Amino acid sequence: MALLWSVVSVGFSLLLTPFLMFLLAVLFLASIGKSLGVRRLYVKLLLAIFEFGRQNIEKVRKSNRNWEPDESEDESGTSEDTGNDTTSANLPRNYKKYNAAEKKKNGVLGNSVIARSKDLIMVPEPEMNNKNHINHVNHSHSYQNTLEVNGNKESSLPREDSFEMLKREFDTSTCLDYIKAGVEAIIEDEVTSRFEAEELKNWNLLTRTNRHYEFISWKLTVIWMFGFLMRYCFLLPLRILICFIGAVWLVATTFLVGFMPDGAIKRWLSEHASLIAFRIFVRSVSGVITVHNPEYMPKGGGVCVANHTSTIDVGILSAQTTFSLIGQRHGGFLGILQRALARASPHIWFERSEVKDREAVTKRLKKHVSDPTNPPILIFPEGTCINNTSVMQFKKGSFEVGGVIYPVAIKYDPKFGDAFWNSSKYSMIQYLYMMMSSWAIVCDVWYLPPMYRQDGESAIDFANRVKAVIARQGGLVDLQWDGQLKRIKPKKAWREKQQEEFSKRIKFE
Repeated sequence: MALLWSVVSVGFSLLLTPFLMFLLAVLFLASIGKSLGVRRLYVKLLLAIFEFGRQNIEKVRKSNRNWEPDESEDESGTSEDTGNDTTSANLPRNYKKYNAAEKKKNGVLGNSVIARSKDLIMVPEPEMNNKNHINHVNHSHSYQNTLEVNGNKESSLPREDSFEMLKREFDTSTCLDYIKAGVEAIIEDEVTSRFEAEELKNWNLLTRTNRHYEFISWKLTVIWMFGFLMRYCFLLPLRILICFIGAVWLVATTFLVGFMPDGAIKRWLSEHASLIAFRIFVRSVSGVITVHNPEYMPKGGGVCVANHTSTIDVGILSAQTTFSLIGQRHGGFLGILQRALARASPHIWFERSEVKDREAVTKRLKKHVSDPTNPPILIFPEGTCINNTSVMQFKKGSFEVGGVIYPVAIKYDPKFGDAFWNSSKYSMIQYLYMMMSSWAIVCDVWYLPPMYRQDGESAIDFANRVKAVIARQGGLVDLQWDGQLKRIKPKKAWREKQQEEFSKRIKFE
């Protein structure tokens, strides 16, 4: 026992110095915003390993004679990232459909449960769906009655479905489209699928994907075991230590800066302390950020709006420039960081359930924007986290304060780690644990040209215009639904509008 303890102590003493030097190098490079390119090489190595794993899995499947083409792969065998929605209108442009022969399995074509109706997709505002209005007039006579006469099929002329006709004869095809739309909404609607983790098409050697490929061959087993030890025995402790150092730095520096009088010196110290802290936080999840169009970075006195996937969004953007933040008050670890940030610079925290607080927030927003010396304020107008596949309804409040709007699109690569935070399922600490035990957080950030509200344009129209620009740049699906539907029931007005739209489709004389 004494010999074992001696070996452990010697090994620890030999590894301690290199580890501390490595840690200090990481912190120093993070503080000055520089990188040696090690993380990008690490990501390239992971891609090569994932590709090897994919080829190995396909080889084993072929040898077992139960292999078939994966719909997520194109003709060249490469995988493409898509969302959970199988709607053809929502698929990426580079998505390629296989023909019927390739999809055939056990005599059944395709793997989708049902093909979604394009003309009957339910939306919050039915009048916004142009196809509905174009087609509902002709919907009642869009088909022809087929009659069997002596074994020959004859087509009759289109008929009008009047009230008298419906009383004499009822054709089931009249309501099949509506039944189909209802079944589609039950099987896979456009809202709830946005609050689940994005589905991966290729296995990334993480057991949380529930693919269970780690024991499909001895080669993958060895790679998976080595990756497990790497993530949990080296990366996880190192990342926790880096995150802890970043949190201590943020709390200590903001506490000290908070005692200084308001002025240029305080703003300069607060800006640099914040930049260093968030850069350290990004290092704690092995963040690899690719910035596009840095010339459009937000400037003081403006409002920066971005799609929202996770609280990591704040760190990703704040590692590039300093922001004033606005958001819901939290408890626990996140609440500590919020209170620390509020000591040194102007931030706006509110309770989502307090209506009076919302009115005060709007006033504080206008006051903040009116002062060009204040940092740009960062807002996530969706009000909740979406799973990196789409952009949902933007709240109009941030578009009513006036001034310039700086749109930003953020898109994460889920192959290395799922950045989506399901706050109703995981606490902040649980989520950070999942992020720090992932391979890395890889994302692209696009800073877009500033936008202004046009004359006669409502805040809602302006918000939708900005949302469309962000969705198009990030390759995200632009949805009209309110993201708060994951917490509340649909509004009664929405149900009434759908009923009204349905009644317009039934033509009576």
